[in-house]
Amino acid sequence: MDLLCTYGVLAGLLAIIASASTAAPEPNARPNIVLIVADDLGWNDVSFHGSTQIPTPNLDQLAYDGVMLSNYYVSPICTPTRGALMTGRHPIHLGLQHLTIHPAAPYGLPLGETTIAEALKQLGYKTHMIGKWHLGFFEDAYTPTNRGFDSHIGYYSGKEDYYNHCNDEDGWLGYDFHKNGSPYKPTFGQYSTEIYTQEAEAIIRDHSKNTSQPLFLYLAHQSVHSANNDDPLQVPHRYLEKFKDIKHEGRRTYAAMVSVLDESVGNVTRALRDTGLLNNTVIIFTSDNGGPAHGFDVNYASNFPLRGVKNTLWEGGVRGAAFIHSPLLALSSRTSHGMFHVCDWFPTFISIAGGDAAGFKNLDGYSQWASILNGTESPREEILHNIDPIFNVSALRWREFKLVVRDTYGGNWSGWYPPEEVTGSPHPTESDPRVSVD
Repeated sequence: MDLLCTYGVLAGLLAIIASASTAAPEPNARPNIVLIVADDLGWNDVSFHGSTQIPTPNLDQLAYDGVMLSNYYVSPICTPTRGALMTGRHPIHLGLQHLTIHPAAPYGLPLGETTIAEALKQLGYKTHMIGKWHLGFFEDAYTPTNRGFDSHIGYYSGKEDYYNHCNDEDGWLGYDFHKNGSPYKPTFGQYSTEIYTQEAEAIIRDHSKNTSQPLFLYLAHQSVHSANNDDPLQVPHRYLEKFKDIKHEGRRTYAAMVSVLDESVGNVTRALRDTGLLNNTVIIFTSDNGGPAHGFDVNYASNFPLRGVKNTLWEGGVRGAAFIHSPLLALSSRTSHGMFHVCDWFPTFISIAGGDAAGFKNLDGYSQWASILNGTESPREEILHNIDPIFNVSALRWREFKLVVRDTYGGNWSGWYPPEEVTGSPHPTESDPRVSVD
């Protein structure tokens, strides 16, 4: 073989090696992290938990191929959960354990706290947020792009109209849709779930052009929280056609809203797959609290067979629907029965990113990455659900025992609320042996 031919063969081999190195991530490359939060989703509102009313095929596929969390706990309402999620600290240590931050409230997530976005930026991540913040905005310093996120599009308060993006609360009516700290009006009239999905797809496509830094994407959906009281449950009409069997109007509209949410998760997953990012991505899906069932908050979620509703300390108020999905998991397609609290995500994300959570002071969470990755035991034996000095209620779980001290609503909203009536069983998910109904 002459010298020119030898050089040609070597060049070809080098080209093949270079092509292979760009087609798949290195085993030690820091994974992308995509965190998807559903707002007010009930335990019994996904078919991977056995719902026969609401098929959620995209969520199901991720859950069944990943690790479903059957003993996963959140706070009973929005702001406390989001505070714990962002900081790894229990809401009682953030001053956020009672109700939520209202639009005119002059406080927020304490500025002295390090957010997960700030921590991941220190580890080299690009950080983007889409959707609901609900951790204070009375000063710019409290808003997402000043708390570690490179970008944010969405709203600051707890709820709003899905189309005009106005919030009617505490006697105030105002437009609440922002992009990178400024009011943003081109989205007026567009359905929020679809806006957020398109934004997530765009971020993923853009990131795939330069993967020198890993991606942290926090997609905090408005769905399926009720909107303003004048029109609380909103969905594009075409989705209602799928649920003609549900005769209760509120439950039917809610089911359609869940369907849009499920479609969104499918579209985001497809964007990750199409851009080649999925193989090195960890997807986390979680609800923020129990579902508002039986008309609570003018909504019709279902936590059955769990007791209670959103903003109660019964299991229906604090046990969240959650899973983690990734091709990186050594042991997947299973249900984890280990105890897991929402404040565990912060140190878990640090572990996923290759950092050391011990470098962060006063964390209340434990890294669960080893447990999720390899199926080892959870480091938890107990979970403090809450200590609310204003409602004068508290609850604690220790192993298989749970102590509830008093009731948020004095006995109201403490029952078991099956989903509103449905005729027939058009979606027989109970036949799927992978359904988790623990």
